[in-house]
Amino acid sequence: MSSRRMTTIAGSLVTAAFSTVMIFSVTASADEGPASSKGGKAVDEAPAGVELTTTLPETISVDNSSQKTELTATVKNDGSKDSGKIRLLVVGFDGMTVKNVQGCSPIEEKDLPEGSNSGFACPIDNLAAGKSKSYAVDATFDVKKTGKICLPVQTSDGKKTFWQQGPVPFGTTNPSPNAPATPLLLGTDNKPVAPGGDELPKTGVGRDLLPLGAAGASLMAAGVAGLWWSQRRPRRTTC
Repeated sequence: MSSRRMTTIAGSLVTAAFSTVMIFSVTASADEGPASSKGGKAVDEAPAGVELTTTLPETISVDNSSQKTELTATVKNDGSKDSGKIRLLVVGFDGMTVKNVQGCSPIEEKDLPEGSNSGFACPIDNLAAGKSKSYAVDATFDVKKTGKICLPVQTSDGKKTFWQQGPVPFGTTNPSPNAPATPLLLGTDNKPVAPGGDELPKTGVGRDLLPLGAAGASLMAAGVAGLWWSQRRPRRTTC
């Protein structure tokens, strides 16, 4: 085979490989998956005819170099009457940090719930029956850690919480540290990758040895603790 022909083939292979990387990179930041209210629960009783819930995307994608990710947080009124003045909070935990929520204001550090690292408050003058309102959320996610997000829906003064989604995790049990981006699933506890390696480290004492029953009990206990916190401290953010 002539050197010219070999050079042409090699060049084609490099071009094809580069195109594949470019396509994968674009695909990794594709649109979010279907919306879900996974991890949500009613807290205080809402006014008659008002039924407030929230949703988050089933999947998000994190850029492995910048740690940036985007998602949509939605609040809905599935009831038969208007909500009146309410507010939606978007709060980050652990490896997930909320950087901005379009049209919303940062929550002061002293008003953040214990264990959270960031949060934004979104005032809503009124959410009509059968309507919803969505917010674009910019965040970062450190894939070497676990990460959670929480969406409480409250009265405008924060004295009552009608609904709370989370703190619900995003994560993957099959991380790809060398890929351009990492897809994360809602409701999945992230299993971090050690820097520069593919081996999954333990994220807690005996974590991998916990039977399914014990792991489920731990998650239930965490959910009960979060609900208790929201009821004990109604003037601050929940979660």
